[in-house]
Order: sequence, then structure tokens, then C-alpha cells
Amino acid sequence: MSENCNHSCSSCSANCAERKAQKTDFLEKPHDMSSIKKVIGIVSGKGGVGKSLVTSLLAVTMNRKGYNSAILDADVTGPSIPKAFGIKEKAVGNEFGLLPVRTKTGIDIMSVNLLLEKDTDPVVWRGPVIAGVVKQFWTDVIWSDVDFMFVDMPPGTGDVPLTVFQSIPVDGIIVVTSPQELVSMIVTKAVRMAEMMNIPVIGLVENMSYYKCSDCGKEHKIFGDSHIEEIAEKHNLKVLAKLPIDPKITAACDKGMIELFEGDWLDPFAKILEETSAS
Repeated sequence: MSENCNHSCSSCSANCAERKAQKTDFLEKPHDMSSIKKVIGIVSGKGGVGKSLVTSLLAVTMNRKGYNSAILDADVTGPSIPKAFGIKEKAVGNEFGLLPVRTKTGIDIMSVNLLLEKDTDPVVWRGPVIAGVVKQFWTDVIWSDVDFMFVDMPPGTGDVPLTVFQSIPVDGIIVVTSPQELVSMIVTKAVRMAEMMNIPVIGLVENMSYYKCSDCGKEHKIFGDSHIEEIAEKHNLKVLAKLPIDPKITAACDKGMIELFEGDWLDPFAKILEETSAS
């Protein structure tokens, strides 16, 4: 531990003994046949801000840059990742373990919807059961040669985020937010949970930041002025990206064609991940 340590692990990149000890107490081993280099959690303090969209776009962005991407869909009661990628087949297993489903461009995905008989079947399970399933997605699934795994977590600070932070060696998280002022308080809750769990917060992504008129080219702030800069400064974090309201993205998700999206909004974050991977 550094002499200048302020005990705020979320804003520190040092791999000191204290952090290692705290993070390894409850960690679960991945499947013996898995190979996963970096794990990035995507979190939000509330639902409806586009967390799954950001997760999907990040996986697609890194995949386009030549990295092997994967998504562990930990949002068990609201799994939307398979729909965004147009996956209709179910996950299968062999004598060694469960195999993720691979998308058209080669992104590996595991989600509860890939195990249910029907996509519309509700998951009416209690918290500990849901948390156990998420843990099995890490321990029982064979993740082969993954450079970046993105974990799409349910909103809030309940059982599943706690399980992920304690059981999976998360290298860092990004917090997805929207422009409303109310979100400031909710983002603070998510950031403070990460601090309590000693998980580094890589930065913030603001979704639905603005709408750019296709006729005049002017940007309209549908949900009011952004407060993300204030939030970032308050917690000494980076603003990684601001995503617009774009009907084309919505259509791509609805049609299961998110891999065909156009846009470079997440390139700055991709550069950070590449630098992290190289270090």
C-alpha cells in the first residue's frame, strides 16, 4: 500500500496487496477451459437508461477493432442482449460445460433467454437463485479466448451486482446514465457501491444525451441540459461518451441487427480499453 493511499480503490489503478486480498476473498474460478483477459462491468443506478445498449455497442466496437468480445448477460429478469443481436438458437452444452452462442460477427453471448424454452417466459426467481445463475454463467460456461468480456448487470445495487463484484474478477466498470438531474443521485449510489467493493470506475457514459435533427443538423436536448460533467467532477471520473437519441440504433436493436450500427461515439472508450490491455 502506498504511503499516500486514501483508501479509495475506485479511483486508483494501483494493484496493491490490500486490493488483491479484498478482491480474492470470494472470487469464483472460471471454467478450466475458459480464457478471459479483461472483464468490464456495465452498471446503472436505475433502469431504462440504455445499459444493455451500451453493453452491446461496446462489444461490437471492440470486435470491429479485432478483439474477441463476449457478453455475460447478468440481467436475468430483463435479458435483452439476445434480441439486440438477433439470436434465435439456444445455448447447448457438452460433457465439459455450457457453450455460449456466437453472433454473426463472432461475439460470444450467454444469457438466460438462451436457456429458456420461449423468449417470453418470465424468470420468477428469488434473488439468491438469480445470483447463483449469474455465478454459473462464469463458472460453468466455456469462454474460449476472450479479450474483453462485458457484463451487462441489472440496474441498482442489489443481489446480482453484489454477486458479480464479489465472485468475478471485474477489472473496472462504467456507469451508464441519462441527462435528467434526478439521475445524479442515482449515479452516486452506483459509484459508491463500486467504491465499497473496491472496483475501479473507468468512467461515465451518457445515453440519450441529445437528438440531432436530420434536416437542420441542430442538436436538441430532449431531456434537458446534461449534468454528467458535474457528476464526473464530483467523483473525479471521466466522461467516456455521450450517445445521441438515434432512431437508427433503436431500429437496429428491434431487428436484431445491432452489429450493423454506424457511429463512433464509443471509440474514446475503446482506446482506453486498448491501452489498459497493452499495459
